[in-house]
Amino acid sequence: MIQSMTAFARTQNQGKWGSAVCEIRSINHRYVEIIVRLPDTLHILETVMRERIRHYVKRGKVECYLRYQPSDETGAEIIINSHLADHLCKANEKIAGLLRDPAPVDTMDILRWPGILQIAELDFELIEDKVLQLLDKALQELITAREREGQELKQLFLQRLDAMKVETAKVKQHIPDILHQQRERLIQRFTDAKLEFDSNRLEQELVLFAQKIDVSEELERLDAHISEVRRILKQGGVVGRRLDFLMQELHREANTLGSKSTDVDTTRASVELKVLIEQMREQVQNVE
Repeated sequence: MIQSMTAFARTQNQGKWGSAVCEIRSINHRYVEIIVRLPDTLHILETVMRERIRHYVKRGKVECYLRYQPSDETGAEIIINSHLADHLCKANEKIAGLLRDPAPVDTMDILRWPGILQIAELDFELIEDKVLQLLDKALQELITAREREGQELKQLFLQRLDAMKVETAKVKQHIPDILHQQRERLIQRFTDAKLEFDSNRLEQELVLFAQKIDVSEELERLDAHISEVRRILKQGGVVGRRLDFLMQELHREANTLGSKSTDVDTTRASVELKVLIEQMREQVQNVE
């Protein structure tokens, strides 16, 4: 099954360990790029989360945002450094004795001193599993969304491929008519110029013309590329780059078909093929 690189997922959970919200969004990218944004208290989980995301996503730019609020039961309480505060008070008394009219020291002045207030370390063993479970759930929802959009893209590709087969079939059926029309034109030229009709010369001109407009090789390659695109779509997996390469090859053959065209119908078919290929190429940029 193919996947789109564009998707979004959001999960949340809460309990005695706290509450967390995980948001993941992905967009198309040539390679895989992972951005993880965590609160300062959970930066230790960044490497693990990156590996989890890389396990699910093989291509695309992925941004993961995690918001975490600890509960009162996690042990994240404020602690006063009494030892440091005692030294500060004694230092204040000593300095006050050197001054004639010292200003009183406010309690908040002591609390603002670096290191007086400390936040107890979070119990990571209590919250790590919950956060990673939340991440896994969000990634599963992200992949489901990518696969759902991938299926829609697949149907779009198959419709365009069917339309391309119709156009190539038209060109194949029209080639004998082109040769017949050219034969009639050459005979008419002989007649208008009042020249003696030379069947050998006529056949030589027709052979040269047939060689000039011969597009059988281009049509065969178009059919081969179309079959390969179908095979890749059926196979699924990480196929974006392969499809992108095949779109380039399809466009090249359609371009050559147009350059060899000597009639309106073939030119019209070439233009229609290039329109269909361009529509697929734009969407292929979103395929993982």
